[in-house]
Amino acid sequence: MPRPDESRFEARPDHFPARCEISAPRDTHGGRGMRIGLTGGASTPDKIIQQAKRAEEDGFTSLWYASIVTGDPLTPMALAGRETSAIELGTAVLQTYPCHPLLQANRAVSVAATMGRPGLTIGIGPSHEPMIRDVYGMSYDHPGRSTEEYIRILTGLLRGEDVDFQGEDWTTRSSGRMAAGDHSVPVLLSALSPRLLRVAGQYADGTILWMAPAKAIDGHIAPRIHAAAAAAGRPAPRIVAGLPVAVHDDAARAREAVAATAGTYAGMANYQRIMDIGGARSPAEAALVGDETSVRRQLQSLLDAGATDIWVNIVPVGPDHAASVRRTRDLLRELATPPAEQRHRSSA
Repeated sequence: MPRPDESRFEARPDHFPARCEISAPRDTHGGRGMRIGLTGGASTPDKIIQQAKRAEEDGFTSLWYASIVTGDPLTPMALAGRETSAIELGTAVLQTYPCHPLLQANRAVSVAATMGRPGLTIGIGPSHEPMIRDVYGMSYDHPGRSTEEYIRILTGLLRGEDVDFQGEDWTTRSSGRMAAGDHSVPVLLSALSPRLLRVAGQYADGTILWMAPAKAIDGHIAPRIHAAAAAAGRPAPRIVAGLPVAVHDDAARAREAVAATAGTYAGMANYQRIMDIGGARSPAEAALVGDETSVRRQLQSLLDAGATDIWVNIVPVGPDHAASVRRTRDLLRELATPPAEQRHRSSA
């Protein structure tokens, strides 16, 4: 098979602002709270809007939406972005294979325009072989190569460049076919393998992870993505670490609740490999569970390992789901709130 031609990028610096407009400092001290986001999603766009407004009011930095939310998360995200002022709204993640990168880039620009502000982040990834091959009927023979070509095209387009690219999996000639936009749209790649971590550091704004324990971030993910970004002369990448979390006095019971809701990930090869690297045999072992002191320590360990942001999927434990979620959310809200604001609230 012939090697792909080198892409030709013709920059148009007036087309888009410089990326990236959302900062993500690794340091969670010095007067700042932890950068904690939550899983987003609800049954209707109106509920998604209300969820986003509440999350912003509670001090959470982001909400992350799966590709199946309301059939396609981008429309309710656009609406939620109009009704909020600062919270980041991101996808976790959109699949590469079913949507051409030129179309994906135009969709992202349209959502950002509808939001009317910075704050949209596109998390994207190649998904998993059973989904792509068995559900969509598409080849999954070269996911690494396909994703690298896709990311090169997508990030170039979102930087406001004309992209003329002839690859083995993706081809784009974008001249005159890309919408202009007023707000930058960062791209995070779902990257667990060495190749995709290199791609994330070289071309994207970072990576968004799921089921990667602190040990895997420290020894496998952070060194590779930082090295790739440095070699490409790019800024330090974001590392968004997503895991199930449950604050409960009985850790064993909490892990049972995680196993009941997240067991499907144990059967996905990519997640199983990263859990193995992180020393966890299952999603239940990868989850952050325990009382407030224990979960606080485990969240901090993710940041110490190199995560810049934490994405929490709250798992209810026990018969009173509302009380369980409230307990976990209360701790997360406390950790996300800067100390100065905590003192202000306590004295009010």
